[in-house]
Amino acid sequence: MNNHSDQRPMLTAGIFLGVGLGGFVDGIVFHQILQMHNMLSAKLPKTSIVNMEINMFWDGLFHAAVWLITAWGVALLWRAGARREGRWSGIAFTGALFLGWGLFNLVEGVIDHHILHLHHVVEQHGTSGFDYAFLGSAIVFMVGGWLAIRSGSAGRS
Repeated sequence: MNNHSDQRPMLTAGIFLGVGLGGFVDGIVFHQILQMHNMLSAKLPKTSIVNMEINMFWDGLFHAAVWLITAWGVALLWRAGARREGRWSGIAFTGALFLGWGLFNLVEGVIDHHILHLHHVVEQHGTSGFDYAFLGSAIVFMVGGWLAIRSGSAGRS
């Protein structure tokens, strides 16, 4: 088997874990700690307790979804670890994590920030440079992750 197919189960697990962990970073940092936005804050601003409760409910569904994705990634990683023929690379696995995080930022940024306008990175500004920086981080994470996967798959782990 070639290096790429030997690592595919590990890389798939890393991508799922990256998507889930990227979602947790977004939800914990932007939604909860910094309180810059909530899932529906562009549609339901924090002007009433009811709007805040609805936003909290949707934030909870968001966290439940990223928890399920992360749990699936753990299950995939467990299965990958049980394979005898799999080749492990810390560099490639870390790259897969960043590729997954970048995929999360890309999908979340394009769909929630730009297409549906459910919320923006900094809600007070609406669509702004912060939303584009979020998409820029997706590209940086995805390209960096892909390069790390290639490096780790070439045996330089």
